[in-house]
Amino acid sequence: MQEELAQVGARLRAVRRSRGWTLDDLASRAGMSSSTLSRLESGKRQASLELLVPLTRQLGIHVDDLIVLEAPDPRVHRAVIRRDGLIIAPLAPEGSPVRTYKITYPPGQVPPELKVHDGYEWLYVLTGRLRLRLGEKDLTLTRGEAAEFDTRIPHAMSAARGKPAQVISIFNDDGARMHTHIASQP
Repeated sequence: MQEELAQVGARLRAVRRSRGWTLDDLASRAGMSSSTLSRLESGKRQASLELLVPLTRQLGIHVDDLIVLEAPDPRVHRAVIRRDGLIIAPLAPEGSPVRTYKITYPPGQVPPELKVHDGYEWLYVLTGRLRLRLGEKDLTLTRGEAAEFDTRIPHAMSAARGKPAQVISIFNDDGARMHTHIASQP
């Protein structure tokens, strides 16, 4: 956090200059001396709310705009889920508003029963062929094809033609629970 605070002065200077204002312009508008503002911008004076609030008000920004925290590690490290022969790899962090998974459907799997639940699903076939039974339709999707459907329509998916199929699937919360929940063992 200390490193982020050290950058406040430089960011303040950049915003002031982007407005075309001199040190005197901003200092007088914020009710402080030009030397105080100069020391703040150069890092020779520690930033405080007492100094920053009048400056940010005049610049039309928030104090938070001057403190940029380091971006967190964006990589997703979650365990693979194995369920009913499927390999389900989570592609989004736990609690993400978008539930994204790479699902591998094994070859030779008996087509599952049609299921119904609240929500929507979007999918994209990466490799192989995916059999999508959706209501009265029996479709085969190939690599590069996508589908979106209301999951209140009876549906089921499986690999087609004796080879595995890999799919990227995006669900809402209800869909994610239905596809990734592991039934408790008696």
